[in-house]
Amino acid sequence: MRSGNPMLREATFTRAAAGAATPTEAMSLSGVVNKTGVLLLALIGSGAYMWYAFARAVANQDEARIGTLGTAIMVAFGIAIVATLVTVFKRQWAGVTAPIYAVAEGVLLGGISLFFEMSYPGIVTQAVLLTVAVFAVLLLAYRSGLIRATENFKLMVVSATGAIALVYLANIVMGFFGVNIPMIHEGGTVGIIFSLIVVAVAALNLVLDFDFIEKGVEVGAPKYMEWYAAFGLLVTLVWLYLEILRLLAKLRSSN
Repeated sequence: MRSGNPMLREATFTRAAAGAATPTEAMSLSGVVNKTGVLLLALIGSGAYMWYAFARAVANQDEARIGTLGTAIMVAFGIAIVATLVTVFKRQWAGVTAPIYAVAEGVLLGGISLFFEMSYPGIVTQAVLLTVAVFAVLLLAYRSGLIRATENFKLMVVSATGAIALVYLANIVMGFFGVNIPMIHEGGTVGIIFSLIVVAVAALNLVLDFDFIEKGVEVGAPKYMEWYAAFGLLVTLVWLYLEILRLLAKLRSSN
């Protein structure tokens, strides 16, 4: 099996399962759901605080406060990267590192979301609702058997995810030289089509996440893997939300 989400792979659960001594110490679906809820609350809470603090600073034209909050966002970005790397290589620490990632990512998303909201009023609410709707629809489709994570399906999603990652990486490298890949970040037809494809791929990664979480429960992975699985699912949800936000912004700018 393969997963487009680097946090959730068959080998991860297979290796971890060897450490589960009894059923009470094993990973459960309810445990993953509960821990995902905790991480979402942490992300939303820190995001809401950053949104409020930044919006108030902008309204008061408090340049010093704006600068401080801007620095906090950059620091949160660094913390999120470090927490991600530590979680990937030290899965047993996920109970600590996953909440840290959620709080840091919330701070980052709070600032980014406010920036988009100031440019396009109402866009954040639309992005959140669409993200929730996509998650619910795909979960229902997966549970009902309408979508199955077959080997060909997994290969297709993994390949598409890798291609998108390469495009983003190339764009970052080119950015150091003051050059960007043309059109994909603009509100024209090409940019909108590109974002639609990325949103679709991000959404399909949720199906792979559901499948791998289910497999982890089946093989009896140890209890700490609930935090690890919840972390991996949150990473995909954050990616999906950001891509939907970008797509909506392109649609707004093209009108």
